[in-house]
Amino acid sequence: MFSKIVRRTHMYLALFLTPWVLVYAVSTMVMNHREFFREIYGGAAPAWVKETERPYRAASPADAPPQAVGAELLREVGLDGAYNARRDAAGVVTVVRQDPVTPKRIVYRSAEGTLVVEREQFRMPAFLERMHRRRGYQHPFALEDTWAFSVDAFIVAMLFWFASGLWMWWEMGATRKTGALFAAGGLALFALFLFTI
Repeated sequence: MFSKIVRRTHMYLALFLTPWVLVYAVSTMVMNHREFFREIYGGAAPAWVKETERPYRAASPADAPPQAVGAELLREVGLDGAYNARRDAAGVVTVVRQDPVTPKRIVYRSAEGTLVVEREQFRMPAFLERMHRRRGYQHPFALEDTWAFSVDAFIVAMLFWFASGLWMWWEMGATRKTGALFAAGGLALFALFLFTI
């Protein structure tokens, strides 16, 4: 009975988490062969396409931290969510509103009093890399936490697959010797990479 529960859980978890496995597999391939995929798109980084430009004067003081100005700008354009913000030497504040499909860039030039909203041109390799790198509970948004929780669940599932795979292998007496050879080979190759790369 216990063995049947382990086998069924192993199988149904694999089926349920197939999208996560697929995203991590394909995105890792994209990152491993980044130059190849860039050449498909002409080698350049994805372009930013202007959506709107208008006059704007920030309510935040001129010396306010970029993160505070960024929060104000995102509220102004209705794009609350996870973001990064920086200010360059000329005082231009650039905010990137994180989004796996279509990131937005908000550029505020206080000297000119302009606010520009741009979107990143969609490219599948860039989308896959963003999905691969999404992590953490550092943002105060429930949707971001939900994604981070799903990644934690995937990690737990991977550990279960490892343990249940060992259990199933050991239960099948006829495969123990062959399985041991494969396990030893995998460990040896991993150790070789670990100590030589």
